[in-house]
Amino acid sequence: MPKKLQNYQQGGKTGRQPPAESGHRARQSVSPGKTVAAKKVPGKRAPSAGYAQAKPAEGALTHKNWGAQAAPAPKKRSRTSPKAADSGASEAQQQLMEQAQLIAVDEGHAGQRLDNFLLNHLKGVPKTYVYRVIRSGEVRVNKGRASAQTRVDAGDMVRVPPVRRALRPQVPAAPAREFPVLYEDGGLLVVNKPAGTAVHGGSGVNFGVIEQLRQARPQCKMLELVHRLDRDTSGILAVAKKRSMLTALQDQFRQRETGKTYLALVKGVWGEGATGSKQKAVVIDVPLHKYLTPEGERRVRVTGKDDPQGKRSVSIVNVVRVFDGFTLLAVTIKTGRTHQIRVHLAHMGHPIVGDDKYGDFELNRVMAKERRFTRMFLHAYQLSFVHPQSSQTMQLQAPLPLECQTLLQELENESNISTAV
Repeated sequence: MPKKLQNYQQGGKTGRQPPAESGHRARQSVSPGKTVAAKKVPGKRAPSAGYAQAKPAEGALTHKNWGAQAAPAPKKRSRTSPKAADSGASEAQQQLMEQAQLIAVDEGHAGQRLDNFLLNHLKGVPKTYVYRVIRSGEVRVNKGRASAQTRVDAGDMVRVPPVRRALRPQVPAAPAREFPVLYEDGGLLVVNKPAGTAVHGGSGVNFGVIEQLRQARPQCKMLELVHRLDRDTSGILAVAKKRSMLTALQDQFRQRETGKTYLALVKGVWGEGATGSKQKAVVIDVPLHKYLTPEGERRVRVTGKDDPQGKRSVSIVNVVRVFDGFTLLAVTIKTGRTHQIRVHLAHMGHPIVGDDKYGDFELNRVMAKERRFTRMFLHAYQLSFVHPQSSQTMQLQAPLPLECQTLLQELENESNISTAV
């Protein structure tokens, strides 16, 4: 007997089934050491005498069940369109296409540019898509084509084409919060913002002053920031309650017709303040260049006038009070550059107390440890503007926060040269 067949019979190996009636071969199990006679099929070549044929084991593949198990029936091709092909995806990945809609422009949005109006109503829709449908004419104002710069009026009907909104991750709702009110009428709200609170949500911040005010005042159809303050800066913040108020005040800010004065406590004695003599205002007219650090953080530095990316920045500095080693300054800005006051004062050799970006870090640690003063001493103290409705000149002031007043009192009690100027 051939050695190979002997191994199959005596060694317990699995034998091979001879060709079946259909011409296919199927695997079968053979009990160790047992020989089963093969069935001769007419017209087919008989297997070798030692070739084993056994009853198929349960679940084994045969010519009768091979097609059912080894080759599952092909699925019917879907006739759905490509857009509907992903309709089985979870709701967290997509939303259904919305229908075209007509939006009536209310008084709160009158005077707004069409692109900004759409971006405000189509949350989650990319800007590129919004501008594309405007250019293509799919967006209509009173049944006519319009450009992105078109100003909408109250009562206008804006047709918005079907859009697919991108789902945004679930973000906890901002807690309702009111802030100390310095002035309020039907179109304007001015509050005293605390330090450490952002004016609006952004990268790393879920919500700010404006989101909290909207939650606290659901009856207000519109609440929009007129200007901004740094997160670590306290003081006056104006919020518009009407679109006309927003555009009119922002025009004043752009044309530098407003007056913004800040109080800043800086390191060192500024100029001749230590002698008690009256000082003249110091004008700092130094360009600033904005850039990003390797970590992606926003920073500003002083640059030369020949820098094409440098922007002219003007700050007017007056001394309010001088202490031992510190000076309280009133800084009026004529331009509103990012971190303007902080960079200008640091450039003059008098960094702001508590400034964690441009300040004296060792001094900040001492102030936090010995005096428990952990914030930046920069406060938006005064704002002046012409009221768009009454044409009256407004001059609003925000009192210093308690922690700043306490620090000034301590410095005055300890200083031998405390001088009001």
